[in-house]
Amino acid sequence: MHGLHENFGIGESSVATVNDFPVITPQSLDEALDVLASVQNVRPLAGGTDLMVLLESGALRPCTFLNIQELPELKSPDGMTALTTYRDIRASHWKTRFPMLAAAAREVGALAIQSRGTWIGNVANASPAADGVPALMAYDAELEIARKGERRRVPLANFYRGYKQMDLRPDELITEIHLPSPSPGFVEYFRKVGARRFQAISKTLLAGRIRFAADSTIADIRLVFASVAPFTLRAFQTEALLRGRPLTQESIADAAKAIQDEIRPIDDIRSTEAYRRRVTANLLRDFLEGLIT
Repeated sequence: MHGLHENFGIGESSVATVNDFPVITPQSLDEALDVLASVQNVRPLAGGTDLMVLLESGALRPCTFLNIQELPELKSPDGMTALTTYRDIRASHWKTRFPMLAAAAREVGALAIQSRGTWIGNVANASPAADGVPALMAYDAELEIARKGERRRVPLANFYRGYKQMDLRPDELITEIHLPSPSPGFVEYFRKVGARRFQAISKTLLAGRIRFAADSTIADIRLVFASVAPFTLRAFQTEALLRGRPLTQESIADAAKAIQDEIRPIDDIRSTEAYRRRVTANLLRDFLEGLIT
């Protein structure tokens, strides 16, 4: 769900109509946080690209929408705020500093979706198949989260606690994504496997970054996967297995085996557990074997 700031429940017996969704449009971020603190069952709304799909399918429970589209504090040409869209990143200097973000943005729906869908909506939807979240996580993104009278930062890699479960309270709003300046020397890899090249939900996806030390051992590495666990998965154990080792066929084989212990793929309408396990290992091999000279 790109642009809706929180997931919505499924399974209501009656189909909601537009009359079940009053909208509050605050004039400032402080006013928006006041609404979140005082009004029950409020859902922040930014791009709203999934709104009509969910409404037509009957998957949207009645709620009050908090329209944050006009908040001046969330509009920035330089930062990555709650209103930053995929198109914003593709059309800005960010694509040269963070090329995997541009690669991920190209994978998100059609151009119309890219023009309205927001990165923070992608984060807060908490879909295991999110296209943007793996790239953000591989870049060590941190989320700035606001509630009335309080601000905090959370590493994106620690934000998810389970399927559709996040470190986010009902009265909180993710306002910004912070990315550290890219360290020199990293080699990057981004590849999504779906039923077709574009406009498809991933069967598996890998966003990877790796940097070598002067002695050719692996100094640092990030391995982040989508669609193979209940949430976007950073493979800390496989990273630790590789860090400090030379990149050889032996270490790659060890990593391909280790990743099987970290992922938890399922059978669903898009793919099978067996396929996801095999192709995820192949993506990891493709990334690492391409670096052996």
